[in-house]
Order: sequence, then C-alpha cells, then structure tokens
Amino acid sequence: MSFRAMIAQVEALVIAVPAEGNAFAEDDEETVLVRVTDENGLYGIGECITTPTVTKAMIDMPTVNFWSKGIRDLLIGEDPLEAVALYDRVYHSSFYHGRRGTLIQALSGVDIALWDLAGKQLAEPVYKLLGGARCPRVRPYATLYPGDIYDQPVAEVAKPIREQAEIAKDQGLRAFKVPVLFGPEVSDREIVAFSEYSRSMVGDDVVLALDFGYRWWDWYDAAWTLKRIEDYDIHFAEAPLRHDDLDGHRRLAEVSPIRVGGAEFAAGRWEVREWLERGGVSLVQPGVSRAGGFTELMRIAEMCEMYGAQLVPHSYATGITDTASFHLQAASLTVPMVEFRSSRLSPSLLRSELVSPAEPEIVDGYAALPSGPGLGLELNEDLVNKYTKVGY
Repeated sequence: MSFRAMIAQVEALVIAVPAEGNAFAEDDEETVLVRVTDENGLYGIGECITTPTVTKAMIDMPTVNFWSKGIRDLLIGEDPLEAVALYDRVYHSSFYHGRRGTLIQALSGVDIALWDLAGKQLAEPVYKLLGGARCPRVRPYATLYPGDIYDQPVAEVAKPIREQAEIAKDQGLRAFKVPVLFGPEVSDREIVAFSEYSRSMVGDDVVLALDFGYRWWDWYDAAWTLKRIEDYDIHFAEAPLRHDDLDGHRRLAEVSPIRVGGAEFAAGRWEVREWLERGGVSLVQPGVSRAGGFTELMRIAEMCEMYGAQLVPHSYATGITDTASFHLQAASLTVPMVEFRSSRLSPSLLRSELVSPAEPEIVDGYAALPSGPGLGLELNEDLVNKYTKVGY
C-alpha cells in the first residue's frame, strides 16, 4: 500500500500590496491567501475575497466546543483527497460561527487550496477531479470598470469604458460587462441612454451584460428601465435591486425581458436556493472564493440545472480566483462564462504577479482548458514574503 501524505499545516496570510489603477481599494489592495501543506511539503493554494483580517481570524480560530471547532483542528492529519467530506465536516461543526457569512467565505479559500493540493498529489488538473470536462474550452468575460468616477458627467465616464473595450477586444475577449453605477442625480432615462451607448461602444458582435450596482429600491422602477433596454441585446442585468430584496427580485424577474442576476454575495447553496426559489432569478453570481469553494459551487451549479438557471461566478480578484473559476466552468453544465479580471484593464500587483501564469491566452473569446496539476499555478513566494501583513 502506498503512503498518502496527510495535511500537516493550514495557513491564512493577509497579502497587502499598494493599490494601483482602478482596484477596489484605497491605500492597499488585499487578499487572504490560504495555503494547505501536506507532510511532504507539497502545498495547495486558495484565496478568500472578503474582509481579510476577519476571514483570517476565522481560519486561525481554535476549537471552543463541539459546535464551534477550529478549521485547522479539523483538517490537520486528514486526506486532502477527501475535500468534500472535509468541507461538510467543518460546516457541520460550526453552528456557533454563524455559518452564512464569514465561515463560508473562509471555507472558500480552504476548499480551493484542498482541491489544488489533491490535484498536485495526483498530478491531475482540478477540473478532472471534479468529474471531468463538460466543455472543450472556457469563456471569460471582462468587466469594463473605469474606476470610481461615476460622479462625473456621463460622457466622461463613457470615454474610458470605450478605451477598455478596445483593449479587451485586442486581448481576444468577446464578452463584456459594463458597470452602470451612477447616483440618483442621473435619471433612469439617462440610464437607458447610457445602456444604448454601452452597446454601441462594444459593438454588436459581443456578449454584453450591465451591472447596476443595486441602484433601485423599487422593483417597478427597475422594470421600467429593463423593458426599455431590451433591444440592446443585454445578456443579463446584474444587481438591479438591493441585495436582500428577494420578493422584489421575483416581481422584477416575472416581467423583465432580460435575465435578472442575483446572489452575488450569497454564502453557500442554501442561500442561493432562496434566490432561485423565492427570488425567482434565472442567473446567480456567487463566486468560488466567496461562496464555498469548488465543493459548494459545484453543488450550486448542479442546483441551477434543476431550476433552469445559469451560474455566472463573480470574480474580481487575483489569478487564483480566475483560474478556479475556469476549472469550475470546465466541470459544469450550467456555467456559460465566468468573470475575468484582465491585468490589461485593471492594473494590480496581486493580479499580475501573485501567481503564474497570471492569465490565459484568449483567442476569439475563449481560452483553453486549464492544464497542469491542481490549479496549474505557481505561487510567487518572494511577493508573499514581502507583502504578508504581520501581527494579524
């Protein structure tokens, strides 16, 4: 019988680099890097996209009682190939944690790292461990985010978006999302006009989605707008209403001619199910590094098949999350495309240098299936050593 290397260490590191360009940060851009190491020194990596110091504390927390066990205590000495069983063990040993929220977010990074380590031990890519390829290639879409400039005139906001669209096309991307994040001083009629302009900016030959950034309190106002932008061929409308307004989402989805997206910040499959059943949305957007890692997102993908919905994972982080999303799409039937943070559109040291390869080659809108063992990524240890926050 061959010796299997068990889990020897679980680390959560807050990596903070100087913010650049249009990163969602002011002084520092941060992520929680999770590293799970086996007895032979081989390790897998993951990340959590949430409040970094809080998530790190959740992963580092020791056992308090039988309903509040520490993640590290539950994983040390276990087999990383049993990632699904380990996920469930942690989940069902954490009633005191408040499981919808930080625990799921913390588990996301841990779960990604477990699957990465398992793939490295078996010398197979993660998507094969998840059941194999359901598609011959993956389809990323780019978010054309011009930065926090939406207090400027509409024409001034549109200019950098048009420039980014040209850069993204040159990179090979053929699916875009345009954030429509104007304040209440911009009327809904102006939002309709900006939506028409967004289509003209990217052209007719690409997939286009719009992110409304939780603009409306009233589903009726959202419906008024979505009905008037139907002719601009919008694949989905992200975040039209306040995130917790499930009844409003249901009313909107019933009358909207455009797919209504939701559940961007949902934590785990139970919360996503509420969006599908009570919220009535036809497209959900939980991210692999926020909503439970591969284990939970595969369950969500299968649930979407039963509800006739699409899963389009949120991903505006580092190459770890983007690559994890590619493996998820490869192994799923209900993931038509995944968000991709292009370093050419969004300057970021974390995005371009934390792991290599930083991003895939994209040709005519598609990228090849991930290759290499596990995620197929190499961690930049020098960057980690230089930018890890101490004292957290």
